Amino acid sequence: MLITLVLLVVSNIFMTFAWYGHLKLQQMKLISHDTPLLFVILLSWGIAFAEYCCQVPANRMGFVENGGPFSLIQLKVLQEVITLVIFTVFTVVFFRGETLHWNHFAAFALLVAAVYLVFMK
Repeated sequence: MLITLVLLVVSNIFMTFAWYGHLKLQQMKLISHDTPLLFVILLSWGIAFAEYCCQVPANRMGFVENGGPFSLIQLKVLQEVITLVIFTVFTVVFFRGETLHWNHFAAFALLVAAVYLVFMK
């Protein structure tokens, strides 16, 4: 179970950088808004490859039919909550102008409730 969770966290770190890292690179003036979109897409795909190298084994090892502890729905809900946590940390650390409000915390609480409900027997 722990290996699955670690791989999901690592894969989501890569995914977040693949999806949003180019925006930070633009802020840092390492790429510009004039950088060809194809270049940005290929850069993101390169990062996403690392994400898939963690995500696929996490799902494969974690899936109950492969001897893992999680159902398919549990894997998906865990992945979504991990994604939100990683994205929130990424946003707060790398995009300091973004702020969290009460409704964001309420949404996070509802997602934690979703995890609880998915794991109920």
